[in-house]
Amino acid sequence: MNLIAHPELLELLAASHALGTLRGGARRRFEAMAREQAPVRAAALVWQGRLASMTELQSPVVPDTAVWTRIRNMIDAEQSALALERQRAAASAAGEPRQGGWLRSLALWRGAAVAGALATVVAVTVGLNLRDQLQNAPVVQYVAVLSDDKAAASMLVTFDPKKKQLVLQRVGDYREGDDKSLQLWALPPGGAPRSLGVLGNAPALKLTASESDVQAVPALAISLEAKGGVPAGSGPKGPILFKGALIEKTI
Repeated sequence: MNLIAHPELLELLAASHALGTLRGGARRRFEAMAREQAPVRAAALVWQGRLASMTELQSPVVPDTAVWTRIRNMIDAEQSALALERQRAAASAAGEPRQGGWLRSLALWRGAAVAGALATVVAVTVGLNLRDQLQNAPVVQYVAVLSDDKAAASMLVTFDPKKKQLVLQRVGDYREGDDKSLQLWALPPGGAPRSLGVLGNAPALKLTASESDVQAVPALAISLEAKGGVPAGSGPKGPILFKGALIEKTI
């Protein structure tokens, strides 16, 4: 299939590839086409760059100062043991009486023990930090790429059920006027559109939502409304600018 002739499908596949939702044979076929066709490769790289910028939304994790103090103490102890061993080796080479072999072995074993303890501390520290980062990392369960009527992607929406948050990132160049607001809508099957919140003008933002707000919702849409959006309980009054399917992602 010629993806270049189907830009909407190319955008969706590139976004799914970057998110990790494109799997199995479909993922291998897309990667094969990306190696052979420059436009496909460019689309994949663009979406990887767009999603990489979402890490800016996450707060950095700073290790406790006591952890670094313990690591520094272990490093200093290891360096002291190595320095002592080098002094003994230099004295032996200069013709000074050699100490017993068992004492020399004892120094080596002490150095090895210090190095092993240091490695244990580092491993435990890294493991704890990794565990904390994994616990605090967002769990993306639902993903939507909202596009305009020309199939150009304009907004990436993900839902984190653990934090009960919708995370939105603008990926297009559309900007509403100062007297207008964008409003996000859930489009349930057979029901009226339901507002999920009014968007600010920041490149990335978060909205509070529950899983029931997005569960069994096949699509999302964004309308252009008067400043502040429409009142709760009413549907969109302005034009629908962006729309896209809401895909449940396997975690």
